[in-house]
Amino acid sequence: MEKIKVLGSLGVVSAAALSLAACGNKSTMSNEETKTVSKFPVQTPIKTAKKGGTIKVAEVVDTPFTGIFNEELQMNQPDADVSSPGQESLFDTDDQYKINDKGAATLRLDRKAKTVTITLKKGVKWSDGKQVTAKDVEFAYEIIANKATKSQRYASQFNIINGMKEYHEGKAKTISGIEMPDGPQGRKVILHCKELKPGMYYSGNGYIWENAAPYHYLKNIPFDKLESSDRLRKDPLFFGPYKVKNIVRGQSVTWIHNKYYWRGQPKLDKIIYQVVSPNSASQAIKNHKFDIIRVTNSQWKQVKDTKDVTFVAKIPLYYSYLSFKVGKWDSKNSKNLMNPKAKMNNKSLRQAIAYAMNTDAVYKHYTDGLSFQIPTLIPAQFGDYFDKSVKGYNYDLKKANKILDKAGYKKKGKWRVQPNGKPLTIHFMAMSGNSIQQPIMQNFIQQWHKIGLNVKLVGGRLTEFNSFYDKVQHDSPDVDMFMAAWGLSTEPSQEQMYSEGTMSNYSRFVTPENTRLIKEMDSQKSFNHKYRVEKFHEWQQYMFDEAYVVPLYNAYQIDAVNSKLTGYSQKASQLNNGHPLWYKVAYGK
Repeated sequence: MEKIKVLGSLGVVSAAALSLAACGNKSTMSNEETKTVSKFPVQTPIKTAKKGGTIKVAEVVDTPFTGIFNEELQMNQPDADVSSPGQESLFDTDDQYKINDKGAATLRLDRKAKTVTITLKKGVKWSDGKQVTAKDVEFAYEIIANKATKSQRYASQFNIINGMKEYHEGKAKTISGIEMPDGPQGRKVILHCKELKPGMYYSGNGYIWENAAPYHYLKNIPFDKLESSDRLRKDPLFFGPYKVKNIVRGQSVTWIHNKYYWRGQPKLDKIIYQVVSPNSASQAIKNHKFDIIRVTNSQWKQVKDTKDVTFVAKIPLYYSYLSFKVGKWDSKNSKNLMNPKAKMNNKSLRQAIAYAMNTDAVYKHYTDGLSFQIPTLIPAQFGDYFDKSVKGYNYDLKKANKILDKAGYKKKGKWRVQPNGKPLTIHFMAMSGNSIQQPIMQNFIQQWHKIGLNVKLVGGRLTEFNSFYDKVQHDSPDVDMFMAAWGLSTEPSQEQMYSEGTMSNYSRFVTPENTRLIKEMDSQKSFNHKYRVEKFHEWQQYMFDEAYVVPLYNAYQIDAVNSKLTGYSQKASQLNNGHPLWYKVAYGK
C-alpha cells in the first residue's frame, strides 16, 4: 500500500499496517504499548460463515468524501476507505508484508537482468466481465506519469523504470521500459529498470505500482478530464469482490456482488459505506447504528462497555507531524524548490517551536492514554530501522527560549522579532475534526505564546479537510507551518515521502544531505541489511536535527465490530490495499 493522507483527528487513522515488523524485523513497542494492544484482539472470532446479509460501515469524517474512485488519482483516506470493497490491489502479502503468490498477480524479480515481471492470473476480471490485462497494468503507470492527470502519486522514484521520465516530461508517447511480451491483451508485464531496490520484495515499496486501471473502459477519456469523469466518479470499475451499485456524492456508497470476482462469490449481499461525524461516532456505536465503525479515541470511555461489539485494535503505521513551509513545488520540472529566505527556514526557530510543544501530555490527557508521542519519522514497528537513540522533541520551554535567544530572536514587548529586527508572525494551519481538535490546537498556540512567538491560526479557525490539503499541496502563501498526518507504506523507503522529486514532500525542503541519505538507503549497497539500517539511523538523526518535519504522535486504532460478524481482521496477511479482505467478512452461523 502507498502512503496516503489521513485525517488529523485522533482515532481516525489509516488502515495502513499492522504493528508487526516490516521486512521481517521485530517490533519494538514499549511494554506499556504492548500491554494496551494485548487487551484487544486483532481480528473477530473465527466462526462458520453464512451467506447473505447487509452490513453498514461508517466512514468517520467531518467532511464529505471527495469521491475519486481510482487508486492512481486518489490521495486521501476517506476515498480509499469507501472504495475498499471493490478496490483490490494486484498483490497479497504475508504478515511481514512480503509479496506472495496469493493475490491477483504474481511478482518475480531478476536482479541480473534488472527486470520485474508481473503475471496476472487468468480469470481476474473487471466487474463488467473483462479480463484484467497487461495493458491495464501499463495504463495505471500512464495515469500516474502523464502530467495532464496531475496525479500526486508520481514521484521521481518511478524513474527507475526505463522511459518513465521521458514519458512524464512529454518526450515520449509510451513508456519504453514497460514490455508486454504477449501483447496488450496478454497477462504478463515486464518492467525494465535501471536497477532493482531492496524493498521491491515488499508491498508499499513505492517503486512498483501495485494496481491496475481498466484501459478498455477509460481509454476514450482525455487524461485531463479523467479525474472529473463520470466513469471514475459515478460508475467506476473494479476487480475486487464487490461492485458499485449506488453513490450518494460525498455521503455513501452501496456495494453489491461482483459476479466475476476471481476468488469466488463473497459472503455478504451488500456493503454500505456511510459518512458519520466524529462527534456522533460514540452515540452511533452505543446505538449499534453501524456494523463496523472506527472508534474516536477521545470517546473511548463512552463506548468501551458497549454490548454485542468486538473491539479489534492495532497500532497502525501512521504518524501525525508538524511541518514547516520552506519552498514550493515546481510543476514544470516536477521537483521541490527550497527558498533559503523563507520565514521558517531557520533551524533554531523550528527546533524551538518543537521543544515548546507538550505533545505527550496533551494527547494522553484527551485520549485516555490511547495516543503517545513518537520520536522519529520511522515508526518503531519497522524494527531495527527505527533508531531508538533519537529521543525526539520532548517538552522543554527553557530550552526553547534559550535556542531562540541564541539565534537572535529577541523580544520586543510581548513578541519576539526576527534576527533582522522585523516583526514575526507565524501562520499555523490545522484541520478540523472531532471536538478535541480545537482545545488541543489552542493549547499548542498558548505554548508558543509562552516563548514569545506570535502564532495565529490561518483564517482564525481550524481548516476543513479538503481545503486544508488544497492549501498544503498548492503552497498557499498564508501558511507557514501546518499539522497533518500520514498513513504509511509497509516498506520504509523515504523516497516517496521526502525526496526532491516527490510532490508529497509538502515542506518543500531540499538539501544535499537529505538527497544523499535517501538515495543510499535504497542503493545497491542496501541489499546488505546492516548497511541499510545504518543509513536509516543516519537519516533519522539528520531529520531530528534539522526539524523540517517534526513527528508528533501515533494512536491506537480501534474498530467496533458487530459481534455477529466473522472474517474481519487487521493482520497484514488478511489485508489488501490496507483494508480487510472484504470477501471474507460475513455473518457467523
